[in-house]
Amino acid sequence: MHYELFTDGACKGNPGPGGWGCLLREGSTESALKGGEINTTNNRMELTAAIEGLKATPIGSTVKLTTDSQYVKNGIQSWITGWKRNNWRTASKKPVKNKELWIALDQAVSERTVTWAWVKGHAGHRENEIADQLANQGVPSH
Repeated sequence: MHYELFTDGACKGNPGPGGWGCLLREGSTESALKGGEINTTNNRMELTAAIEGLKATPIGSTVKLTTDSQYVKNGIQSWITGWKRNNWRTASKKPVKNKELWIALDQAVSERTVTWAWVKGHAGHRENEIADQLANQGVPSH
């Protein structure tokens, strides 16, 4: 099965209350996913959106994941190899932030065939705008 996934994260204050959103498409069918946390960061919500979106697709499926987060795209495509090799330390020997989320994303990706795309956020890209709205709806109000 082939899916298209559009993800975004939002945070009111950084850290602060945050939300994540995904628009998942299979053929002409679209579904929305969203959630949030009381105390989080924008990067954590961007990662959570990708993780939760992938978990909504069957293991073994093919997914094109589009994000507006360079952090997520670069992290999973480039940085993670070195982090794992260096026992989850950055090039400057500091612990990798959000390690548990990177591990969860790496696991979800390993179970699917995932291609990555990046779009500029808040630039009128229909699906990214929907993911952004869902992320903002996911932010807890208290």
